[in-house]
Amino acid sequence: MFRELRYEFVNEVDGLSEAGEGGVMEISPERSGRHRAGVQRGAAAATDVRPGTSLGRPFGARRDDGSVLARGSDPPEPHENGPLFTRAVLDYAAHRPGQPLALLQAGCTTAGAEPDVARLGATGCHVAVSLVDDDSLTTRAAVVAHPELASCTLGDLRTTQLPPRAFDIVHCALLLERISNAELVLDRLVEALKPGGLLLLSTGDRDCAAGFIDRRLPRSVRAMIWRRQRPGEPGPYPAVFEHLASGRGIQSYALRRGLVIGPRQAVNQLAARRRPRGLLLASRLVARLSAGRLTSAHDELRYVIRKPESGFARVL
Repeated sequence: MFRELRYEFVNEVDGLSEAGEGGVMEISPERSGRHRAGVQRGAAAATDVRPGTSLGRPFGARRDDGSVLARGSDPPEPHENGPLFTRAVLDYAAHRPGQPLALLQAGCTTAGAEPDVARLGATGCHVAVSLVDDDSLTTRAAVVAHPELASCTLGDLRTTQLPPRAFDIVHCALLLERISNAELVLDRLVEALKPGGLLLLSTGDRDCAAGFIDRRLPRSVRAMIWRRQRPGEPGPYPAVFEHLASGRGIQSYALRRGLVIGPRQAVNQLAARRRPRGLLLASRLVARLSAGRLTSAHDELRYVIRKPESGFARVL
């Protein structure tokens, strides 16, 4: 089981200049080696969502044949290598050998390839996944364009009926920056998480140069950039970026809700893609003109967050 974590919050904006172009900087709290939280990849319906119902689908149906992964008898070994979210899932499963996991994926139309489905399947994990996203024109188009998302239910995430304490892992995938009332939505996702469960959270950062540009650009310009970055994909998604969609916002939320922040990363997706080149240069210029208030070192934040077993737990 997880022991108590003691750590000081790290300011993602102030400490990431060393990440470099296309880099990933990983920040872990003190003594986090054995406390990496597991994440689930899943989502819930905009109606009453129950784990294992017809809304469920095998983990990572986007990348496999849709069959349910077999459950193994041997517990998986902890993994220290590989992407952050994949390690978190494997470590979580290692503490629950033979247990099927229920995973809720919120924001499934913007979820990437992480966690690594092939690696998870090799451990013999059995994961039932449910999918949910907000009901907008863009998400509707994305579901139509990707048949593997057919089981996703779209709706108002503020009122989505989620069973309390029903999911081992909740994956909130690049959702917070594109919706309003983000804190209320995240509250509902945390309520659906079992005590001891893990919130896998990725979000754009309003406190970085790329987030500032995304919020300020006219929709027509954003649409042109989207077409160059992701040709043929529905978009762009709205750029709302409430305070919660930032490193400071997430830290404050976790502290107020008694959640424990584990390993985290700041990722520079813009530099990794290197296109359009003008946007990358604009990001650097905005960072320089902001006199350090905004950073061009990253444009996406990733967190593994644990919901304590006890409601009286606190972050020290």
